Amino acid sequence: MNMIIMGPPGSGKGTQAARISAKFGIPAVSTGDMLREAIAKGTPLGLEAKSFMDKGELVPDDVVIKIVRDRLNEPDAQQGFLLDGFPRSAVQAEALGKMLKSQGKDIDLVLNIAVPDDEIIRRLSRRRVCPKCNAVYHLDHRPSQTEDVCDTCGTGLIQRDDDNEATISHRLEVYRTNSEPLIGYYRDMGILAEVSGTRPMDEVFETIVVLIEART
Repeated sequence: MNMIIMGPPGSGKGTQAARISAKFGIPAVSTGDMLREAIAKGTPLGLEAKSFMDKGELVPDDVVIKIVRDRLNEPDAQQGFLLDGFPRSAVQAEALGKMLKSQGKDIDLVLNIAVPDDEIIRRLSRRRVCPKCNAVYHLDHRPSQTEDVCDTCGTGLIQRDDDNEATISHRLEVYRTNSEPLIGYYRDMGILAEVSGTRPMDEVFETIVVLIEART
């Protein structure tokens, strides 16, 4: 099954994507993770992407499309995949459609996790991450056992450059402008399912599982 998970930054789609991947045995393809890996390695692509991500802006379409195309051509994605963070614009959606059509494939389901802006700002501004093992913590809901230290590897936790309140607000504006129109695009195709992301994580996942199993 080929799926997309959508939602504003901080909606929990990355967490849900990992759980969907584990339950249904398909790779969760996160463009954000792939770009952050490139940034950490200091590759030319990573440095180019960082200049946009630090300002809360979208990485140019041509860069992201190439990354996704290469990833979906890998063997583990041939029996299904879950895209997280792509597409984020009409141009990317059209490119994805053409890419899949050329392979005789299509998108089966688009999950949209909806969360109000004020909740997004609260969630992201209090998020902390480990720069070494990428573990994610939250000062309210999942604090580390030792303040500002990763439980897994003992590295000092950081706040990502794009998790300060001003950048979060700008990211939400970019999302509303560029990505929200995709909700109508996929709704018109009859493959969009709306999910409330304000409930507990397990309840959100249970709803998602029901929606996926109804399509299989």
